Amino acid sequence: MNPWPVIGAALRRYRFTALVFVLLVAAGVALSVAILSQERALRTGSARAADRFDLVVAAPGSQTDALLTAVYLQPGAVRLLAPEITAALLNDDRAAFASPLAFGDSLRGSPIVGAIPALVAHLSDGLAEGRVFASRAEAVIGAASPLRLGDRFRPTHGVHAGAEAAAEHDGHEAEEEHHGEADGHDTELTVVGRMKPTGSPWDRAIVVPVELVWAVHGLPDGHAEGEARIGPPFDPARTPGIPAAVLHAKDVAGAYRLRQAYATDGSMAFFPAEALIKLYGILGDLRRLMALLALVTQALVLLALVASVVILLRLLTPQFVTLRALGAPRRYVFAVAWGFTATLVAAGVLLGLAGGWALSFAISRALATQTGIALQPTLGAAELWIALAVLLIGFALAALPAWLIQRRPLAEALAGE
Repeated sequence: MNPWPVIGAALRRYRFTALVFVLLVAAGVALSVAILSQERALRTGSARAADRFDLVVAAPGSQTDALLTAVYLQPGAVRLLAPEITAALLNDDRAAFASPLAFGDSLRGSPIVGAIPALVAHLSDGLAEGRVFASRAEAVIGAASPLRLGDRFRPTHGVHAGAEAAAEHDGHEAEEEHHGEADGHDTELTVVGRMKPTGSPWDRAIVVPVELVWAVHGLPDGHAEGEARIGPPFDPARTPGIPAAVLHAKDVAGAYRLRQAYATDGSMAFFPAEALIKLYGILGDLRRLMALLALVTQALVLLALVASVVILLRLLTPQFVTLRALGAPRRYVFAVAWGFTATLVAAGVLLGLAGGWALSFAISRALATQTGIALQPTLGAAELWIALAVLLIGFALAALPAWLIQRRPLAEALAGE
């Protein structure tokens, strides 16, 4: 005998109760899936964003702070390298190039970063449009910038919030608004190039010659007085301190030699992966905490699942008694009772997988908007194992009351009804 027509009829009759049961299971699975998927997406996305940064040199202090400033363009209070150290590393011919980083200005929330042309070309692996800046009046924009080639703008002093609002305006609107700002600089810049997508906060950045940033903030511009060129070599007598520098090594051995050379009392040099490991350690602690929360949630869901199974089967007892009275075999009654609950568990697990993945995508989008790091959540083995565990436990819990019902003497069952 086919139990599915009876199961289908029961599902239709108790559809609202069944829906609550499914949502309960789905919520527990979705939370666990979202936690694990999002943590993995953060690791992958942050590592990808730092791929093209070979070596970072900064003043002694926190590697994590320096990483967040140099790679992820997060505002922070980092110490400056001494001018003599800055000049030495920027002119170090052991590196393929050494680019200073200078901050302090923005345009509608998009950070303006001072660097040298070689860093722009390296990070973007060539440009999507236009060319790299060749003078102090030119700028290159990130792939996600609302500005366009040929747009002109004046930087605003300070790093302000509002990157999301900037995305809602095109470059011409930004240009018109910033021509008249009282806190803007007098220098007008022209966009001459757009970088390829990097999957990092640099996609929202505006990169300009470092000499411009130094000059508009009243600092020496790294070259002889009156000389308006950009890029290395830099004049040691006229090079200011910087928050960080990015060095691109000629080969792996050269990268380690440079790291050793600038690991001194006056500077620290590190590979971004070193700082990311520490950052991942913090994320790992958070992951364990969230995983514990997910386990507690799963335990509560399973307890509620047991109670729900009992309630559901109590609701269905009259149908089971009728089936028994009509001569249905015990195994058929068991199949109906177990199949009813197992169907709800399976539906809840599948909905939880889909919901958890969707939740992870929503979180990733929100984090990408805030950080600029491209995040791509995926379903991995860990999430599937959790879903499978809930499924198997649910099936086992459904079997016990189903077994008790079909084992209950018919006379007793009829008397109870």
